[in-house]
Order: sequence, then structure tokens, then C-alpha cells
Amino acid sequence: MAGHEFFDPADRKRPLADPTAAEPLAAEEPRQSCDPAFKHGVVVGFDGSTSSERALAYAIGMAHRSSSGLIIVHVANRLPTTVWAGCEPPVFVDVPDHRTEVLGLELACAEYLSEVPWILVERGGDICHELEEVGREYEADAIVVGSTHGIVGRIFGSVAGRLAKRAKRPVIVIP
Repeated sequence: MAGHEFFDPADRKRPLADPTAAEPLAAEEPRQSCDPAFKHGVVVGFDGSTSSERALAYAIGMAHRSSSGLIIVHVANRLPTTVWAGCEPPVFVDVPDHRTEVLGLELACAEYLSEVPWILVERGGDICHELEEVGREYEADAIVVGSTHGIVGRIFGSVAGRLAKRAKRPVIVIP
């Protein structure tokens, strides 16, 4: 592999940023590659609920008006093992979630998605973190989510509220 250098792990030290330099060094790891056709698109959280369907409808219109792509994100469930084994500290286990396949098939058959190019991204983990991470990877112009209703949202805080507090890009909450 001529032209490429691979450093030993001991040599992988990051240089400190020079405050007088014109361009600061990037503090983040390199971004994952994503489809360039969806750069600066609209990210929408979707789980098949009524609230997420309204958010999807709004995001479709937003992507259509801005002539951009739609990145539909479904976050699979993760459960703490402390519920099952009583161990400390909590460790998370990915629960197989076949809903993404079902949602993907439903979306593929939906006529209302023919107006915009779209992709379905499956992630596992914290919903807020994963939506923001996908938004960062695709350099999204906005993240659209549905509002949470019910006692779970009141006790643990809604996804929309937590996302709006921590996101680095506009968050649109659809009631």
C-alpha cells in the first residue's frame, strides 16, 4: 500500500491545537462515511407511532421544499442488564428488533414517500444520542421528532425535550 502510513498504537498521539494557528485541529474522530446524496438532508425519528407518523409527514414536506433527502432513523431497543441480572454498573444489551424490517417494508410501499429521496437508518442505543449522531454524520439541516405523550415521558423526560437541549442543530417537535 504505497503512499499510506500506518502508525503503531504508541505513535497515535494527537498534536495539541495551536491557539495562534489559522485552522484549529479537529477535536472529533473522523466521521463515518455516508451517502453524499443525503448530506444536508432532514433527519426524522420514526417508530411507527402516530406521533412519529406526523413528524414524518412534516419532514417529507420540509425535505421536498428544500430539495434535499430524507434520513429516516429507527432506534432499536436497548435494555439494561441490571433488570435481568442485578449486576452493577448497568450494562446494556441490544434486544433484537425486527420492527425496522417491518417499518422499512411499510415505508417502501408508501406512496407519500415518492416525492423525496429517502433512506432508512437503524441504530441501537439512546434515542437522543443516536438521532444527533445521525444528524452529525449527514450534516443534517434539521432533526424532526414527534412529541411524547403519556406518563413515561413525564417521568423520564421526553425524547423531544432532551434532544432539543443537547442537539447542535435545529430540532423541530411536531405535536
